Amino acid sequence: MVNTSITAASVKLLFLASVSVFLISSNTFAQTTDQDDWGAPKVQVQQEKTRWTVVGSKNHVELQSSDLQMTVHTGNRTWSMMPSFSGDLIAEQSGERLPLRLADAGKKLITPYYTGFKSGLKITLAGLAHKNKEIDVQIDLFICLEGQQEELVCELIASEKTATVLECFWPQAVTNESFDHTVVPFMQGMLLPKDWPKQVRLYDTMCYGRGLYMPWWGHQQGSSAVLVLIETPDDAGCRFTHPAGGPTKMEMRWAHSLGRLAYPRRVRLCFFDEGNYVTMAKRYRRHVRETGHFVSLKEKIARSPLVGKLVGSPVVHTGILTHVQPESSYYHKDEPQKNHQFVTFDQRAEQLHQLAEKGIGRAYVHLDGWGFRGYDNLHPDIIPPCPEAGGWEGMKRLAQTCDDLGYVFAIHDQYRDYYLDAKSYEPRHTILDRSGNRPSGHTWYGGNQSILCSRLALGHVKKNYTALLNHGVKVRGAYLDVFAVVPPDECYNPEHPATRTDCLTYRGMCLDFIRSNGGVVSSEEPADWAIPHIDLVHHGPYALEPNPGHGPAMGIPVPLFNLVYHDALILPWSLGKGAWGIPESDLGYLHGLANAGIPYLSLNPGEEELARVRTMCALHERVGLLEMTNHEFLDESRRKQRTTFTDGTTVTIDFDDETLEISPELFGAGI
Repeated sequence: MVNTSITAASVKLLFLASVSVFLISSNTFAQTTDQDDWGAPKVQVQQEKTRWTVVGSKNHVELQSSDLQMTVHTGNRTWSMMPSFSGDLIAEQSGERLPLRLADAGKKLITPYYTGFKSGLKITLAGLAHKNKEIDVQIDLFICLEGQQEELVCELIASEKTATVLECFWPQAVTNESFDHTVVPFMQGMLLPKDWPKQVRLYDTMCYGRGLYMPWWGHQQGSSAVLVLIETPDDAGCRFTHPAGGPTKMEMRWAHSLGRLAYPRRVRLCFFDEGNYVTMAKRYRRHVRETGHFVSLKEKIARSPLVGKLVGSPVVHTGILTHVQPESSYYHKDEPQKNHQFVTFDQRAEQLHQLAEKGIGRAYVHLDGWGFRGYDNLHPDIIPPCPEAGGWEGMKRLAQTCDDLGYVFAIHDQYRDYYLDAKSYEPRHTILDRSGNRPSGHTWYGGNQSILCSRLALGHVKKNYTALLNHGVKVRGAYLDVFAVVPPDECYNPEHPATRTDCLTYRGMCLDFIRSNGGVVSSEEPADWAIPHIDLVHHGPYALEPNPGHGPAMGIPVPLFNLVYHDALILPWSLGKGAWGIPESDLGYLHGLANAGIPYLSLNPGEEELARVRTMCALHERVGLLEMTNHEFLDESRRKQRTTFTDGTTVTIDFDDETLEISPELFGAGI
């Protein structure tokens, strides 16, 4: 008989023997197999006297240690950047603002830097001084080639001790000789030749304002391009100049956060041997998709089906009460009757009935001036609805009319402008700047105002929106004014401090509250940060001179925003020639078609307007949920253009002849 019993000790010995064999086998594998290609970029770092090079298989970067000038060589192009200059670092020590030069650091250490996915240099700068007095701050700069495309990632970290960093301009601007056009997401978008004959200025220069709807810009040189993509944009922007005749200078600007640089700042430079403004927009689109920032309209409709009713619908923008306070810049001293004008809620309802009788079966109705004292008054305390116009019951009837007609009823609202005669106004609730000053103004209809801290906005949104719903007003959406056009605020008030990042978070919470209560979410213009939160905007047109409203275009208009976000946001367009945001010699209708947006519709449209509205709505119904894949100029004048969408639809327009062609044709649509 065979003994089959095995003791516990025997099992342990067998296990150890097995493990030993496995370890020996693994060790043998490691000795005989080299792991040469493990995914890291094939980049070498070299030094020759004061010149360092980061050499990849596609691109290589040169750094001069003496002045920190960088030059990037790609397959067929050289991109040179300016050297360090006086004032490229602004520090503060003992309350004094001090302009410094990064390259003047008394202690400068440059070493190779590897992470396994990017390779390059670390530059440590210390011993900075102003008038022979050392400034107690250390700056670390990282320049690395990353990924298979060997994009140049530049990172800045400040170790702030008794001194702090207020601003830094690094990496430096691309030199004049390295480009012939600059591409800026200045409102909808601008292509600017280096020698453009007129002076050009940005309305503002921080990210998420009109100057930079999206946190990037770029340059073209012949058929090549470079994209400057800001990956930490909340406290970032640019410094921009273009005198008449040029040249253009656009440089990276890092701003402090509550008085300190505070956290690592990062910008990515992407190089294209064959590329232009469309290439740049598509690279940025890939970035927002990879980071999860891109939320498509299809996703927005899935989470809030009411948004689907806006596809192919016109926008009816109307109001109830216009009241202008004597302090307002808009006050009519010579015609006082213009300072208080209203129509009733019931009169507006009747006009909507008449619109429906003209064949408008669906629309988004945006209502201004519905509050107690009308448009841009008393915010954030605007309830109850205007008593002269019918009060609660009148507003309920108007909302019900919209519901009955199949229209989406939405209201204008405002939670940044803080009026001094609002019921809740207290100075302690406003933002304060670094010096403890409170902002003030009196431009808008409501007169004297300050700025409400963003940390306090959500409570007012809940208060007002809940009151409307509790009173039976069928509000289906809300437009929160200025949130998505004014760059984020800082607040130094010790009761409610807020960084710019905090401000964007609080604004986003306000917008999300509207959606959580079943509403369509809107704001003024399409600032990039707001895209995940909003469904549509008031407009997103082109930059004009002398102001955003009227005049000739600054530079050459290009649809950068829509090349990135056409299928993520619904964007309305005015139809008239030289309308708000439309270059004075252009027909807004053609811009609206090329951008495949939705049209504004007046309350008493004529046949021509109705025909144009139907055409735009039909086009939007076809391609409104699709990506704009291309934009191109078809002649040297750049007045004839074509856009293309994912399904192959093309829209060809000619601003001089005021003609259009949509292919495939929109059957049954009027023109």
